[in-house]
Order: sequence, then structure tokens, then C-alpha cells
Amino acid sequence: MKEGTTWHRPMTIVIAVIGIIAIVALVTIAVLQNRPLIQKYKYGIVMDAGSSHTSVFIYQWPAEKDNNTGRAEQVHSCDVEGPGISSYASNPVGAGDSLTDCMLEAKKQIPKSRHQDTPLYLGATAGMRLLNIENKKASDGVLQAVEGALQKFPFSYQGARILTGREEGAFGWVTVNYLDDRLAQGLETTGALDLGGASTQISFVPDNFDGSESPGDSVAFRLYGNDYSVYTHSFLCYGQDQALRMVTAEVSKGGPAIVENPCLHPGFSETTEYSKLYDSPCVADQKTKNTPGTFIHKGTGNFQQCQDVVKTIFNFTYCTYSRCSFNGVFQPPVQGHYRAFSGYYYTMSFLGLTDTSLPLDDVKDYVMRYCSTPWDQVLKQHPGQPEKYVYKYCFSAIYILSLLTEGYKFTPETYPNIQYAGKIKGSDAGWTLGYMLNLTNMIPAEAPDKPPLPFAGYVSVVTIIGLIIAFLFILSLRPLWPQCKDTQIV
Repeated sequence: MKEGTTWHRPMTIVIAVIGIIAIVALVTIAVLQNRPLIQKYKYGIVMDAGSSHTSVFIYQWPAEKDNNTGRAEQVHSCDVEGPGISSYASNPVGAGDSLTDCMLEAKKQIPKSRHQDTPLYLGATAGMRLLNIENKKASDGVLQAVEGALQKFPFSYQGARILTGREEGAFGWVTVNYLDDRLAQGLETTGALDLGGASTQISFVPDNFDGSESPGDSVAFRLYGNDYSVYTHSFLCYGQDQALRMVTAEVSKGGPAIVENPCLHPGFSETTEYSKLYDSPCVADQKTKNTPGTFIHKGTGNFQQCQDVVKTIFNFTYCTYSRCSFNGVFQPPVQGHYRAFSGYYYTMSFLGLTDTSLPLDDVKDYVMRYCSTPWDQVLKQHPGQPEKYVYKYCFSAIYILSLLTEGYKFTPETYPNIQYAGKIKGSDAGWTLGYMLNLTNMIPAEAPDKPPLPFAGYVSVVTIIGLIIAFLFILSLRPLWPQCKDTQIV
């Protein structure tokens, strides 16, 4: 009996095993080479030096070579104790000293190895804009003191400056749309409504708007390959604190010893100095001669009377453009959706009125009832809340409704398009993030190139191709496979 040789069986197995090992090694190397690495971060600090207080925001983003591949997010914030830096006009050193505690906190929050690479910006807004109008020397002194204080910390100090109102509005718009992922995805943008203590901003992208009618109210951006012509305007003196000052000046004309204010709760009473009331460029021209040193400021809590007085601080009598908001300022018709933040959110959140699906008339009715509530009862309803904030909410609510409907021309039909927001995806809504993104060039003008496949898809494709190659390789060895031969009987 004669049998076929089988010496090639071990060789076949050896070749097949080597081939499979080679394929597995190829796939493994590809996966390891392209696996996500442990993320390292860069950091940035932006200080919002507002009219009533200063806030410090710390942002982080992936430390890849190409900044455009990662998103910036807020990781910490700190509110500076005391008033805004503009209040330190007579004591500029105090402005710098007030920032110390929050800056020490920033040192703890940011890894020491990143301190020297972390940019530090301070942007001052309407409070300092007013001080700069009133007393430029004092304004410069405050900024110099702040600069000296910040340069003592181990961060990469990039300067302290006063932002223009247009910058504040435009960067607020960038922040809102960046956090909503609308810029990177090329979606329809969201408008931004910002209400501070000394100014208010409105920013949105109207249809067929090229800025030619009012160039000073237009900002052009090219972001992620898309062009945006943004309408933005900042109204100095129309922040909620200065607006209350203007209303108080209106109801105290003639310098009476007792001033009844319909925008404050009934039963509210405090003694106020006339000199402090008129200590602002927003009302300085209304000061009359021979006014007494002080007056008793009393609340009456009358919604309709307050609304009537608030309307007097808006001028609707003239407009040299195709259409205006107020004070002769050009504004296209409001359209689309909006995020309303800062003072808008704080006030409406306090009152439980952030749900804009509520009919506008119902919102007004609620505010009317709230404002007529006696002051002592309001304090009992909000124990532990600082009185310096609580007493303003009646006025602020009426002012917000008047500003939106009378000033910006929102209607009962378009009011639901507003969303009151304190944070968006964990980051505070406001101008600071947009400001940092602009200065660090983290938003590209053109859309960044993307790999044709995501990481998971890439690994899957490589694995499948590897298996196919392995199968074809084994199949190619078929001539060497063991073969059965017929047995011959001699």
C-alpha cells in the first residue's frame, strides 16, 4: 500500500500562523497609533469688570497642536468681593487689591505647570466707560492699579482695557452661538440679549442685513467658513442700575424731601443723598439747584405708574433711519430666537418667570401683583437674600418688559422666542468666552478639515480589511493544503 506524502502540513500551519500574526500586529499598531490620548489642557482667564461687580472666569480647552479641534469650556468662576472697579475712582489701589482673593483661587484651580502659559485678560465694561467719560484721569488710574496687581501673579498677563459697547454685544453673540454649537455646524444663529448694571446690548443676524444703513451697528465675522453680518447695539446708561437712577431722577424733579417711587414696593423707605443720585453722567444734567442734601425714598408699588415713568426714559419721537428702536437708534425687526442673560436671567429667575411660553399678559399680571406686595412681606418671603438686590426686582421686571416690548419691539407672538439663560452647557452666558476665543484665535475663519472616518469607524474598517486579507492569504495557500490520494493495491 502506498500513501501520499504529508510533509507540507506543518509548513502550511507555520505560514498561516505567521500571516495571521502579521495581520493582527498591523491592526494592533494602527489602533494604538491612533487611539485617543490622555487629554491635556490649556487654560485662559478672563475678568469681567462690570459696573456693579467683577467676576473671574477660568476656561480650559484641549492642548492639541491645532486648537480648532477642541472646545473651550468654563471650569471655574469667582465673584470678587465688593463693588465694580469703577467704584474705586478715589482709591485706585483698592481696585487692584480687591482682585487678590479670586486670583489666588485661580492659582489653585490651574495646574502650576500651566501658569506661565495661561493668558490673563481683564475687560472693563459700561461702569468704566461711564467713568472714562466723567473723569478719564481717574479711569486711567484704576486701570493702572489693576494692571499692577495682576502682573504680580504668575500668569501670562495680556492687558486690562475698556471694551466698547459694540465689542461687548458682539462677543456675547459669539459666546451664545459657540456654546450652542451653531457656528461649527453652520446652523441658524441665536440672538443675544445682555442686561448689565450700566448698559444693555442687543445682537442678532437679520435677513438681508449688510450694515450699510448704520455701519456703527454692524460687525462682520467669518467663522468656520461662514460669513455673518451681525447687528449689535449697546445702550449706555440703560443697564438696570442706571435705568433705576434715571427713573428716580424723573420722579424726584424739583428736589422734594420725600420722593415716592411707583417702581418700589409699598412700605419700602430709605434715606438717600441727592449728591449720590446725580453722581453719574446718565443723570448729571437733571440736577437742579437748591436741592436738599437728602430725601426719603419711598415705594408705592404701582405697576402702571412705574411703566409710565419707565417709558419717559426712552425717546421714541425721532428716527432718521428706516426704523428705530429708541433714542433714534437704527434697529432691524427682531427675528429668530434669542438668549437673554445676565440681568435678564437673574431677575426673571428670582421671580420664577423664565418660562417664556407663559402669555405676556400673564407675566405682566404676576409682576403687577409682586410689585404691590408690601416690602416687609417680600423680605419674609425671601429670607437671607441681600436687601440691596431684592428691592430692585420689582423695578427690574417692569423695566425688562418695557425694554423688550417698547424698546426692541418684541410682541406677544415673538416674546416666546426669548429664552432666559444663566448658563449654557455649564458655561456662563456673557461676553467673556467670546472675547477669549477671539484673542486666542480658537475659532477658525475656515472650517477645519476632518478625517473621512471617525476613530471608531476607522478601527472597524482596518479590522475588517485585515480579516479579509488574512482569509485571502490562507486561501492562497490552498495548493499546499493536505490532499487525500486514492490508495493503490498492488
